[in-house]
Order: sequence, then C-alpha cells, then structure tokens
Amino acid sequence: MSEFTEIINSEKPTLVDFFATWCGPCKMQSPILEQVKNAVGDAASVVKVDIDRNQALAQQYRVQSVPTLMLFKGGQPVWRGVGLHQAADLEAIIRQHL
Repeated sequence: MSEFTEIINSEKPTLVDFFATWCGPCKMQSPILEQVKNAVGDAASVVKVDIDRNQALAQQYRVQSVPTLMLFKGGQPVWRGVGLHQAADLEAIIRQHL
C-alpha cells in the first residue's frame, strides 16, 4: 500500500489499471496499456492493480467495475474512466497532464 502511495504521489502522471484476472475486457485492455507505455515512455508510469488481491485499494478508490482506469498526478486523481479504452485516447489524456 505504501509503495502504491509513493508511486501515485509522483509529479509524473501515473495511469493505474484496476483489473481482475477473470475480467474479459481487462484482458483486452492489457496489450493496449503496453502500447500506451511504449508511446509515452518515461514521461508517465503505468501500473496494474489486481482488485482481488488489493481489495482495500479498490474500496478506497470506489472501484465498482473493471477495468477502471485512473490517472494520478501528485497523488491526486485527475481522470477516471470505466471500461475498455483505446491507446490513442489514453495517450491523449496522459499528454494533457504532462
């Protein structure tokens, strides 16, 4: 938990994917997040959080369906989206917060 807090408190934008291993759309989102990570490089971080293994975090951020994507900057959530998102859309959102 403290590691997660440390990561999202960065001034570098951090895209967090709240997912579940049993979730079909989550499996489809995973390679898209790889594309995003490759496109933005070191300008932003991409982190995956398994809601079944990290239930306290899922509750803290009110994750009620997966995938839920949240963008943090300086410890504050600056964007939230639920469901499958395309790479170009996620890249644009990240670049707005660089």
